[in-house]
Amino acid sequence: QVQLVESGGGLVQAGGSQRLSCAASGRTFSSYAMGWFRQAPGKERELVAAISWTGSITYYPDAVKGRFTISRDNAKNTVYLQMNSLKPEDTAAYYCAAKYSRGYIGTYLRPNEYDYWGQGTQVTVSS
Repeated sequence: QVQLVESGGGLVQAGGSQRLSCAASGRTFSSYAMGWFRQAPGKERELVAAISWTGSITYYPDAVKGRFTISRDNAKNTVYLQMNSLKPEDTAAYYCAAKYSRGYIGTYLRPNEYDYWGQGTQVTVSS
């Protein structure tokens, strides 16, 4: 069982930066691939970044590529999402998710592939 707790959300002006953190419980965090998703009202949940359990492979959709960076610190059981050059369309609830992945070094792109989810943190970008 893995419990995930996101933090770092809030209100930021367009063009600004924000860093989200996701702290995981449990002793096997390093065996989990991680993802950050977001969901705006009336829209489907979408992936914004994913990272392998090794940290060696990352994935970003075009909408955030070059602006967002996912990283992990397995010693601290934490995954981060650094968001730069934020736009109003980045406004959403952001969720981290974990997928057990010890036998596979890669990333997971679909929400239904993940085993555990955090409660989410709201990011609001004002224009």
